[in-house]
Amino acid sequence: MSLSGQSLAGKRILVTQADDFMGPALCEVLAEHGATVIDDTTPLLPTGAAAKVVRAAGDVDVLVANLAIAAPSTPVDEVTQDEWRNVFSALVDPLPRLVQAVLPGMLDQGRGKILVMGSASALRGMKRASTYSAARGAQLAYVQSAGVELARHNIQLNAIAQNFVDNPTYFPPDVQANPRFQERVQREVPLGRLVTPREDASLAAYLCSEAADCFVGQVFPISGGWVTR
Repeated sequence: MSLSGQSLAGKRILVTQADDFMGPALCEVLAEHGATVIDDTTPLLPTGAAAKVVRAAGDVDVLVANLAIAAPSTPVDEVTQDEWRNVFSALVDPLPRLVQAVLPGMLDQGRGKILVMGSASALRGMKRASTYSAARGAQLAYVQSAGVELARHNIQLNAIAQNFVDNPTYFPPDVQANPRFQERVQREVPLGRLVTPREDASLAAYLCSEAADCFVGQVFPISGGWVTR
C-alpha cells in the first residue's frame, strides 16, 4: 500500500508487545517509512505497566497497541472465570491504560494517532472462541466510542481487525504446515492464502500517516475476505 506521498519521517511511534503478534512486522515496515520506532516488550498485565511504558518512550506521535495472548479454544459451557479474567486482563485492561497514558502528550501537541491491532474474531462468530472473541470485541467497541470522543482533539483512534494474517502468535509454522489447516484456508478464505505480515503492516503504516487523518473510530477488517464471505 502506497502512502500517496505521505511518509512517517519524523514520527515517533510506540509499538507495544513488539516481539509478539504483529510486532516484528510493524516495527520493520514503520521504520522503512521513516518512523522512529520504540519497540517495547514490557508485559502490560500489572496495573501501572502501561504508564511506565509510555513514560519511558517519551513524546510519541503514534501509539500502536499491539496486544496478544494465546487464544483459548474452550467450549462455551466449560469456560472458567479464571480463563475469562486472564484473557480480558491481557487484551482489554491494558488498552485504556495505554490510551490514557499517551493522551496528555498528544493533547499538548494538538494531534496524535492511536492504532489498535485487533481481531476479526469480533466480527464473525467462531466456535470455541467465546472468551477471546468477547475480549477482542471489547477492544473494538472501545475504539469506536473513544475514537469519536477524541476526534475533536485531532487525535485519530482506529483499529485493524484481522484474521488469517501470517504471524508467529496465531499461525506459527507448524500450524501452517498442517494439511488440515491448508484445507481450511482454501475452504474459508476467499483470497486462498494468508495475508502476509507486510500487507497487514503496510495498512497499519497508512493509518499511522497524515494521509489517514479522516478516519475516526473505525475498524478496518483484513482477513482475505473471511469476514464477509
